[in-house]
Amino acid sequence: MATPRFVKSVATENLVPYSKTQPDIFKISQLAPIKDLKLLVKDYSPIAQSALTILINISTDLEILKSLAEDDGFLESIFHRITNPKEPNATLFSMLLSNLTKSDSFVRLLDLKRPTVPSLSPTATNAFDQLLDLFNRGVGGSYNPKSRFEYLPYLFADLAKFPSVSTHLISISDSNMPPLLTTFTPHTSPPTLPLPLRLGSTSTIRNALLSVPSPLETISPLIPHIMPPLLLPLIGSDPAFSDSETDLLPPELQLLGPEHKQETELQVLNNIVESLFLICARGGDAAKKAVKDMGAYPVVREVHVGVEDEGIRESVERVVQLLMGDEVEEENDEAVSRNEESGLQMGNDERRTGDHSLEREEADDEDDKIVEIF
Repeated sequence: MATPRFVKSVATENLVPYSKTQPDIFKISQLAPIKDLKLLVKDYSPIAQSALTILINISTDLEILKSLAEDDGFLESIFHRITNPKEPNATLFSMLLSNLTKSDSFVRLLDLKRPTVPSLSPTATNAFDQLLDLFNRGVGGSYNPKSRFEYLPYLFADLAKFPSVSTHLISISDSNMPPLLTTFTPHTSPPTLPLPLRLGSTSTIRNALLSVPSPLETISPLIPHIMPPLLLPLIGSDPAFSDSETDLLPPELQLLGPEHKQETELQVLNNIVESLFLICARGGDAAKKAVKDMGAYPVVREVHVGVEDEGIRESVERVVQLLMGDEVEEENDEAVSRNEESGLQMGNDERRTGDHSLEREEADDEDDKIVEIF
């Protein structure tokens, strides 16, 4: 005779296809099936696996999303299980949590207090920091052999859009410790890492740089920590750098072997290039100079040459505008002075730009410089 557990397992598994084809059946009777699924994620592992799969598939529905994301009791049951080093469904729990960040209410994870977890840092006392520590410890598979937690960066990327979270990630509270954002820098490269890990990590960095308040005070101290891992995925196996350009690069980027490969996923590349733009644009002149002095220009120049995508090239051009614009302006001024001294007049539309000039349609801001990449 079949046991009740077996019957429940088969019944839950048979419901999984309906979560894709008829998701509305889970909304009947004032979301009564959702209440049952919340309990089933705490059940026997195969039953919990099916229940989690269903919730992941239907969590895009706004009514269901609200029911899941705003239920602190349900979230506590997830946190209790995902932080268990022996949890067999840890990856599914991380996928569900990442989906739930589509609810703005999830920003409260930063203030949601939780008891300390023996296998995590004793200083991690809120849900956000525990998940960050869990990701940091578990991404290599050493925390829980059943999961690499590669979907958690999507959660951090969504939450990094909130100023309170980006400040938490970027601010340096202890001069002996790097900012929390550096948790994600080892996962920007190489391309052999899982795509969710690379895409989520680079999205987190980009979103944090975009939303952090007081960027002049917070971004410049961050540059030494994040620039080398941001530049690394942009460099190909045989870059056309001159000796002087190579010398500008951080030492760990100067002697890359032929086995090193440039990132191939366009969205990851774009996240990185946009991160460079945000550092330059929001960090002020000091940040722009620091980025330039670390060899960013020849690196993005090679991306512009080698990547056949207009979106990437436009992102690169915006970075070059900021990095090389002042130099071009100086060259233009010198050229005008020389022409005026020789009795020649040159209209603005005929003015020559320097070696780095590039015509661009979006020159709305008078501070934008026209820069070209060769």
